[in-house]
Amino acid sequence: QVRLVESGGGLVQAGGSLTLSCVASGSFFSINTMGWYHQAPGKQPELVATITSTGTTNYADSVKGRFTISRDNTKNTVSLEMNSLKPEDTDVYYCYAGIRVTARELRGYWGSGTQVTVSS
Repeated sequence: QVRLVESGGGLVQAGGSLTLSCVASGSFFSINTMGWYHQAPGKQPELVATITSTGTTNYADSVKGRFTISRDNTKNTVSLEMNSLKPEDTDVYYCYAGIRVTARELRGYWGSGTQVTVSS
């Protein structure tokens, strides 16, 4: 069974930094795109950043220049370094991974989320 487990959320003052991490475990062939999304109560998940298996990144406009996504393919991990945090960054952040569970089957998996709270 594939699992994504996040860590690193918490409370920080505006202007501060946090780093989120996510590790994929279980049995699978490979991991395609990994990323981070945030979701406010009652709303759909919104993109924060993604990274492909070859390192191509994509960021939401609101976080460009402040957040950096990276991954370690040898450890099946993805991280999100969050700098210059703003109160509007407050949300639950979810790890996502597109995982090839068999040679022919690609599935999307989500972590359970980690709370990021930025105080003003």
